[in-house]
Amino acid sequence: MTFRKTLTSEQSQALHDGLVIPAHPLALDADRKLDERRQRALTRYYIASGAGGVAVGVHSTQFEIREPQHNLYEPVLRMAAQEVDRAKPDRPFLKVAGLCGPTEQAMREARIAAELGYDAGLLSMGGLADWSEEEILERTRRIAETMPVIGFYLQPSVGGRIFTYEFWRAFADIPNVVAIKMAPFNRYQTLDVVRAVCHSGRRDEIALYTGNDDNIIIDLLTTYRFEVDGTTVEKSIVGGLLGHWAVWTEKAVRLLEEMKKVRGRNEISKEWLTRNVQVTDCNAAFFDPAHRFAGCIPGIHEVLHRQGLLEGTWCLNPEETMSPGQAEEISRVYAQYPDLNDDDFVARHLGDWLAEPDQ
Repeated sequence: MTFRKTLTSEQSQALHDGLVIPAHPLALDADRKLDERRQRALTRYYIASGAGGVAVGVHSTQFEIREPQHNLYEPVLRMAAQEVDRAKPDRPFLKVAGLCGPTEQAMREARIAAELGYDAGLLSMGGLADWSEEEILERTRRIAETMPVIGFYLQPSVGGRIFTYEFWRAFADIPNVVAIKMAPFNRYQTLDVVRAVCHSGRRDEIALYTGNDDNIIIDLLTTYRFEVDGTTVEKSIVGGLLGHWAVWTEKAVRLLEEMKKVRGRNEISKEWLTRNVQVTDCNAAFFDPAHRFAGCIPGIHEVLHRQGLLEGTWCLNPEETMSPGQAEEISRVYAQYPDLNDDDFVARHLGDWLAEPDQ
């Protein structure tokens, strides 16, 4: 089968080596209209931070961008693509488009993304609760004929659903599936995906990425090992596609590079267990699990607002605001873990990112 779009060998190698891919937020002004200057500044921030890509049109970009009264899906994808093209990063940099909805909607979004030069689609399974697993697999096959697919296991508390091991085993066999982001926030379900990929003949073609914001460091330091047809197969989660990494991104890039140096060792310092808890504590403040993640998007906005990248925390949905006590929790983790933020890096470059391209 000839695909309309595939990853280059350099992109595939980078994806398998492990990348920091932030889930791109949406910059709005006080009237809840797109703030183009700050939207572009965010993309510039992620590129300058050393990230290996951006994911646009995903949950952190707000699913409401697809609603007719906003009609922002194509504009925000286009802006990010323009900034990446203008920056010409000296490394492989993946433009990932969020794809969602029934098959025809997801196909339309994939065509828009491909025309804008996006490299892969992060295919959401949300909103399809009444679909059978086979129907969702067929939808995936259709999208994969248009562009490379990154699968997405989303936790049920924010709209996802539980899938069987057999589903992921069949999913891994779909040509042009290049990665799977695991974000069930559940060790058992994460294990289902890894085991399924290890049992697939395409296991070396699929990169595993964490979206488990509650377990980022441990995910990235763990080697999974299974016996498959009499052969020992090992697989690791190599990078992250994370809303958490939409903030303090420059430090996240440093963190992943440090983990790459240690994760092949037989012995890893127990200090990494402590660091995992510290990152998880920060995520609890940003993502608001205390209120069933109600403040997860405005929490990310709050950090970017404090750094000057966003003008405020507004979302397209006026009801989507930070939860009571969430701002105080963000202040707490700022004070508790000062080495995890990249405020100094942002302060040095903010003026450049907010400037017009010809300035």
